[in-house]
Amino acid sequence: MQKRKLGNSGLEVMPWAFGGNVFGWTADEKTSFQLLDAFVDAGFDFIDTADVYANWAPGNKGGESETIIGKWVKQKGNRDKVIIATKVGGAMQPAGKKDLSAKYIRQAIEDSLQRLQTDYIDLYQSHWDDTDTPVGETMDTFAQLIKEGKVRAIGASNLSPERLEESLKYSKEKDIPSYQTLQPEYNLYNREKFETQYEAICLREGIGVINYYALASGFLSGKYRTEEDVNKSARGGGVVKNYLNERGLRILKALDEVAAQYKTNQASIALAWLVARPSITAPIASATRVEQVKDLAKAFQIQLDKAAVEQLDKASAY
Repeated sequence: MQKRKLGNSGLEVMPWAFGGNVFGWTADEKTSFQLLDAFVDAGFDFIDTADVYANWAPGNKGGESETIIGKWVKQKGNRDKVIIATKVGGAMQPAGKKDLSAKYIRQAIEDSLQRLQTDYIDLYQSHWDDTDTPVGETMDTFAQLIKEGKVRAIGASNLSPERLEESLKYSKEKDIPSYQTLQPEYNLYNREKFETQYEAICLREGIGVINYYALASGFLSGKYRTEEDVNKSARGGGVVKNYLNERGLRILKALDEVAAQYKTNQASIALAWLVARPSITAPIASATRVEQVKDLAKAFQIQLDKAAVEQLDKASAY
């Protein structure tokens, strides 16, 4: 298991980004500390969060995840050992707007730095596009934050291909820092959008990809195979039922067969398939139990052979 480059930023990470959306939501502070301990003990170093996490949980207002990570880093004294990625631009309150204006970013970074108890953020990402703000204003602000030493590299999430291209073009023309990472939705089931709209841009520009929903909301773990399975889970009730179709079941069958061949579980194979793809740097996956962390860690030791990759490619063809 080797470190991978986050674009051309000079930053290198192990190939798993821990999804910090669970901190302060389905994992309280004590559990979050245990999960992070298990994650670094397994040899990993890349933590992804956002300022809005987890403002959707009752009683939360946003910033809970960053606050927990900040306390953990402070307690461990390991700031130089971990790569922290966070995001800006999401709506902090339900009534708020998605905002990537200079004024908003300036305030948001100070708030994030305070919560994370650090004086720099390794990877600062625009979370959602703000089409009211010209890309130049956003990119100039990010460049200034890098100059000030508050940010080491920048990335984008949920930008349209056109706005991503426009942002990259602006940075090139102005000779200022550009987006080094992209955070799209991508997994064995949801392939088409990334592969047809973004992958060529990322490969051409050398952009690192840290994809979310790496296990398709748990569907690729193989635990949802019928409507009954879906109804048992609060999480599964939403999007997972959309995967219970002929193609989804074909993917599960291929995962079952490859998992049996490698003597492991379906989730591990789904992650190993992502890691084997040349455009992917580090899939994002979260866990709420220490056993899950240990289990997921093993997935990143698996190197699928060409035949296994082809079998999964074929089963998940769109």
